Amino acid sequence: MILKYGVAVAACAAALSAAAPACAQDTDFAGKTITIFIGNAAGGTYDLIGRLVARHLGSHLPGHPTVIAENMPGAGTIRAANYVADIAPKDGTALGIVSETLAVEQALQNSAVQYDAANFTWIGRIASANGVYIVWHTSKVQSIADAKRLQCTIAGTGPGNVGEAVPTLLNAVIGTKFKIVRGYQSANESLLAMERGEVDGAAANWTTLKTSKARWLRDKSVKVILQDLPTRAPELQDVPALGELGVGAEARQLLGLYANTGPIGRAFFAPPGVSPRIAEALREGFIAMTKDPEFLADAKTSGVELDIGTGDEVLQAVQQTLNLPPAVLQRARGIFGR
Repeated sequence: MILKYGVAVAACAAALSAAAPACAQDTDFAGKTITIFIGNAAGGTYDLIGRLVARHLGSHLPGHPTVIAENMPGAGTIRAANYVADIAPKDGTALGIVSETLAVEQALQNSAVQYDAANFTWIGRIASANGVYIVWHTSKVQSIADAKRLQCTIAGTGPGNVGEAVPTLLNAVIGTKFKIVRGYQSANESLLAMERGEVDGAAANWTTLKTSKARWLRDKSVKVILQDLPTRAPELQDVPALGELGVGAEARQLLGLYANTGPIGRAFFAPPGVSPRIAEALREGFIAMTKDPEFLADAKTSGVELDIGTGDEVLQAVQQTLNLPPAVLQRARGIFGR
C-alpha cells in the first residue's frame, strides 16, 4: 500500500510538473503577434484608440509580443465583430474594437450579427462614448425642434453605427425628419461630407470633435444639436440629451437603447472561449498599460480623454442592453424593419 501511494504521489508530481510549463507557455506571448481588428476604416476615434493601444499593450503582456492594428470595416463594424467571434484564433492573439452599439444590434436581431456580445472575453475600456450630432452653420436645421419641421440630411457610416440608427429611431419616436445619406466609411468622411455641403449634418465623438475640429466650434461653423447620453454632459449643458427626449416610459426606453451605450464605449474584447489564464493575462496587462506614464502621455498627445473601465464593467453594460423588456425590443425591431 505504501509503495502504491508513493507511486501515485510521484505520478501526480510529474503531471503537475509537466502542466506548469504548459500553463506558463499558455500565457507567454513571446515571439507572437497580437492583431487588434478595428471595425472602422482609418480615421475616427475607433481607429485612433485601436492604434494607441497597439503601441503600448505589448510591453505589458508576458513575453512582450508585437501588437499591430488592422482595419476591418464593414456592416457598421459587425463584420469585425463576427470575425473575432467565429474565425479569429482563441489563443489571445486576436482582439477587437467595434461600435459600442454591438449589443444593441444583437438585441434588435440584426440579420448580419453572428456573435453573442455577452460571450466575448471583455478586456477593458479606454474611453466611454458621447456621440454628438452636429449640423453645418448653413443648414436650415439648427436644433431638434427644427428637425421636426424640416428635412435634415445626415451622413451615414453603416447601419450598425449611431450616425444612422439614432436618426432613424428619432424619426419614429419623436417625429423628426432626418434623411440618412449612406455610404460613408468613417466619421472623418462624414465630417468632410458635411463641410463640402453634401449633407447638413453628421455624427461624431465629442472628444474628437473638440480636439481635431476645435476651430469649427470656435468659429461656430457647426452646432451641436444632440448628445447620445441619458442626461446632459457637464460640458454640453445647453444641448439636449437623447435620454430626455422621449415622452412616456416606452419612448424613453427606446431612446435609452442608444443613450446607454456610453459605458461600453471604446472597449476591447477577445473571442469567446479564450482560456481563463489568457483572459487574466490580457486584462491585467490592459489595466497595467492604462497606468503607464508613456501611455498616458501618448493618450494626451493624441487627444484621447480616458475613462478606463474593466472587462467586467463593460460586460455588465452589455448584459443590461440584452435584458431590456421584450416589448421595447419588439417595438424597436419594428422601427428598424427587423
